[in-house]
Amino acid sequence: MNLARFPRISLAHLPTPIEPLPRLSAALGGPEIWIKRDDCTGLSTGGNKTRKLEFLMAEAMAEGAEMVMTQGATQSNHARQTAAAAARLGMGCHILLEDRTGSDAHNYNHNGNVLLDHLHGATTEMYPSGGDMNAALEAAAATHRQSGAAVYTIPGGGSNPTGALGYVDAAMEMLVQLNETRLTIDHVVHATGSAGTQAGLVTGLAAMNAGIPLLGIGVRAPQAKQEDNVFALATATADRLGCPGVVSRGDVVANCDYVGDGYGIPTPGCLEAISLFAECEGILLDPVYSAKAAAGLIDLIRGGHFTAGQRVMFIHTGGAAALFGYDSAFDITTKWTDKKTEAA
Repeated sequence: MNLARFPRISLAHLPTPIEPLPRLSAALGGPEIWIKRDDCTGLSTGGNKTRKLEFLMAEAMAEGAEMVMTQGATQSNHARQTAAAAARLGMGCHILLEDRTGSDAHNYNHNGNVLLDHLHGATTEMYPSGGDMNAALEAAAATHRQSGAAVYTIPGGGSNPTGALGYVDAAMEMLVQLNETRLTIDHVVHATGSAGTQAGLVTGLAAMNAGIPLLGIGVRAPQAKQEDNVFALATATADRLGCPGVVSRGDVVANCDYVGDGYGIPTPGCLEAISLFAECEGILLDPVYSAKAAAGLIDLIRGGHFTAGQRVMFIHTGGAAALFGYDSAFDITTKWTDKKTEAA
């Protein structure tokens, strides 16, 4: 596949590392766990959206845009990386944030990714949950265009065929790394939400006949809807690449048993996964995406779905900045020693 024929601008630190997780593997007593560190893409603390933005922002520039607009949840990693990309390229950025959790915690609404959005110079506006956010995005963009602004809109998560090219490229990058190190992988696991990451990966892996099963752990939608969304986007992405039909419906597999009470609401398994990765490997997960995917991975290992003798690759999609919006979810009082109190 020749991705060089698509407009692209360099924003990410690539290739991202592939590393073993020996202490986590030992703690779980199952397969050998490896990780692809897409939390290390470099743009404003990194994350998976930077790969998508290399293609999306290049397309925006080719169309003569002077402002980009996008939408996402309050603590959106995509919004933060889009704001950073716009700042780096000297473009304006406006973000529609949807209140999907109903949290009134100060840090959730003003710290973490929200703080970084504003530090990068983006403007934001809040919307209640449940509306058609992409329709709201286009309506807001139309208002700016009426004022004379050249606006390029990016759907939530950067998940369209242009953005998905970033994860077609990631699939190619990963296979090159595996080939160069002669590392065989039995399964790849990652978080799936707005569908772009999984659609790009499944398209790239299928187009290169990689033979590695891909499992998306859902963070929002029910399984049937998630798989349908991914397959539709993968089909459109393959069409854009000039290889229609390369992805079959059976290539798209999502497990949506770990969403819990809803998008962006931490679960006990999610919080355990954050602790295990942090304490065993010094790696930070985010409570919305990567930790729920890791919770699924951990539970599937404990349930015997992934077993000793196998190698599983976990793709870390980033998002640790959101932890600072979720401080109330963590009980660290048992680990705190107050020397002033002891002295008194």
